[in-house]
Amino acid sequence: MLALRFLAGPTAYKKIEENGLKPELFSQLLAASGGPKWIGIAGLDKYLFGEFFKGRKEPLHTLGASSGAWRLACLAQDEPLSAYARLEELYIGQRYDVKPTAKDVSQQVKVIINGLLGDEAGKDIVGNEVIKSHFLACRGKHLNRLPNRLALGLGLATTAAANLISRSSLGFNFERFLFSSFDAGSPFNTLKDLPSKHIGLNEDNIAQVLLATGSIPWVLAPVTDIVGAPKGHYYDGGITDYHFDLPLSHAEGLTIYPHFYPKITPGWFDKSLPWRQAKANYHNALIIAPSEEYLASLPYGKLPDRSDFKHLSSEERMAYWHKTIAMSEVLADEFAEVLAKGSVMKRLEPFY
Repeated sequence: MLALRFLAGPTAYKKIEENGLKPELFSQLLAASGGPKWIGIAGLDKYLFGEFFKGRKEPLHTLGASSGAWRLACLAQDEPLSAYARLEELYIGQRYDVKPTAKDVSQQVKVIINGLLGDEAGKDIVGNEVIKSHFLACRGKHLNRLPNRLALGLGLATTAAANLISRSSLGFNFERFLFSSFDAGSPFNTLKDLPSKHIGLNEDNIAQVLLATGSIPWVLAPVTDIVGAPKGHYYDGGITDYHFDLPLSHAEGLTIYPHFYPKITPGWFDKSLPWRQAKANYHNALIIAPSEEYLASLPYGKLPDRSDFKHLSSEERMAYWHKTIAMSEVLADEFAEVLAKGSVMKRLEPFY
């Protein structure tokens, strides 16, 4: 069984064909929203974080939303694999044996964030001169900025209906906020596909930002106070950027994207719109995704997802997720083998 697929846009395909699969080809790394799905590719993450990009000297600009941002917050720490181990332990260790309120979930997520940040509390992330972190959150507008659950429900329904017609309508209902250190070389500095604001990321707001980027409407409470950002109700960055569909043609190098699937769903409200898939913006990207055979081999034949909290007991869910993390090491082994043998062109597929 081949566990991994390597999919490259035309520009990336040509560059990898000419140069091989080398870490210096890449200047961007993406990590998507998707709740617990990252557990199914944890082994690949850890290989990329601990081996592939180990000892890197040139800047690597990373962009993440929701749990993808939490993974990237591990990468940017002085000890990325230790941070990732803390994330695994705390994330899997969540317990909701009685139906929780949004505030209850937010309290547990705060524990996860504080734990993954460790003793440095984000200072090493903000000050990292090589791994340049960018995290996304969305501020609600109109009905989506109101605290009432009914108003929020109507706001989300309105957003979904408008998005059905045009993705650009998202800007009427949510505003994208990008939090980073304002690095002059960042390809994410000039996002114009949707209304966006750029806010400085610092040690005073990083925990709030990481909470906001994962605050799914209704599931978690909104984050209302982020140091340096305007007041408002901040929610999950995946609302606008679920899997990302951003113009990166101006980027200096290629984008590497360890992803859950070989398809890209732009925003949260596009999940039920199979015709809305991102392609053109990935001409200079390498997407590394698990194969259908690998996914079928996992417990329950799927990646972990948020429904596991509802359909499994805490003990069953934890056992399932721990087993999935252990199984994901095959992804790291296969990636390492492709590198060692220089056989990437035998595996590389055109993304479109």
